[in-house]
Amino acid sequence: MSEYEVSRRSILMTGAALGLGACASLPLTGAAGPWRRAQEISRSLTSPRFPARRMAITDYGAVGDGATKNTEAFAKTIKFCANAGGGQVVVPAGRYLTGPIHLASNINLHVEEGAMILFSTDPADYPLAYTRYEGVEVWNYSPLIYARGAKNVAVTGAGLLDGQASSYHWWPWCGAERFGWETGMGSQSADRQALFRMAEEGVPVKERIFGQGHYLRPSFIEFYDCDNVLVEGVRVHNSPCWNIHPVMSRNVIVRNVSVFGHGPNNDGCNPESVDGMLIEGCTFDTGDDCIAIKSGRNADGRRIATPAKNILIRNCTMKAGHGGVVIGSEISGGVHHVFAENCYMSSPDLWYALRFKNNAMRGGVVEDIHFRDIEVGQVGRAAITCDFNYEEGGNGPYIPVLRNLTIERLRVEKAGRVLDVQGLPGAPIRNITLRDCSFNGVHEESIISYTEGLSIRNVRVNGQSVLKM
Repeated sequence: MSEYEVSRRSILMTGAALGLGACASLPLTGAAGPWRRAQEISRSLTSPRFPARRMAITDYGAVGDGATKNTEAFAKTIKFCANAGGGQVVVPAGRYLTGPIHLASNINLHVEEGAMILFSTDPADYPLAYTRYEGVEVWNYSPLIYARGAKNVAVTGAGLLDGQASSYHWWPWCGAERFGWETGMGSQSADRQALFRMAEEGVPVKERIFGQGHYLRPSFIEFYDCDNVLVEGVRVHNSPCWNIHPVMSRNVIVRNVSVFGHGPNNDGCNPESVDGMLIEGCTFDTGDDCIAIKSGRNADGRRIATPAKNILIRNCTMKAGHGGVVIGSEISGGVHHVFAENCYMSSPDLWYALRFKNNAMRGGVVEDIHFRDIEVGQVGRAAITCDFNYEEGGNGPYIPVLRNLTIERLRVEKAGRVLDVQGLPGAPIRNITLRDCSFNGVHEESIISYTEGLSIRNVRVNGQSVLKM
């Protein structure tokens, strides 16, 4: 057996010992050490502050009848408020139909309780915007709420943001019949491959023009290259694609937000190449990963070379989704110093609690990732998966790296298996520590391959202690 392989030797999850062959334990480091970094992240992040000025969209022509299109009224209110020095752009109670809303510096879009913003389902209402689609830069349909290069910007309140995506609008573009696609309809497949090919061939972003006549669905809320961002309190429903998507932004806070939508690629919150972010008190009930941290796909991710880093997740609830807290798969720019604590996850439709996705086409270094005090009711597949066989798997020239992962006090009531950890030949997953964890309701063997330095300390499976390494 090579030094990189445990030959898929499994952990028998019936309370028996963990048979891990040649995997060697690493000495434990002080638990307080890495979490001091999390405390520093928490202290350094501050909510943007706005002038006391309030301007209601109804004072600039908005009509909350659910039928009148208010795109111009939103734009006019934001412009006047920004020109006056900033403040709250207030959406009072009512149902406001609109196209995309573009925010400016020093603007807080405040959606009051009883207010609903209903976004148009007509693609013609969405002009081109500079964005990322699955980790690749592109000019595409504007996100529903968007800001680029802004400072001090927010979406707050107790109101509802409804993207109105469904099996009749936006979602069929994924090409799946269960989301409304039928023979003869357009779908994203050809556009998606064309965009990815452009990126690999080094086509300048200014020439990657999609949007009208194409089928790449926009994100819901996107802050691109922004500083001091806050999304707080709102409910976000039925996005065309990813829900909350900060890109290349700094000092970002997403707090007490509820995200719902079981459409294709309806990830809850996808921080991409951000530096400094707090996600807390949020609820995710989604059609894809609940939180997925990213940093660009393949050649584009390597070209931009901006990692996602210094991210703290706490006190969140994850329901349906492919994964609870996820890193990948678009992580060619790397990810480091991610912390998650005091979260609850449970759903028969939640595949994994903690999920890492990478392959030899992405590459990228993922390191210094720390989880603690995570409660899991049930997950359908594995509690923890680290998968280098995702999509292209080993078919690529770039070495994926995952190392220095610690998981403390993860308590799972029901999971198919505990671990599904699969590195690649020449690219082992390194230095995973499980400490003070318990896993119940387990009925399948874990899968361990091409893994080094798996350390198990005080772990119980189906009520029985696992032997030390």
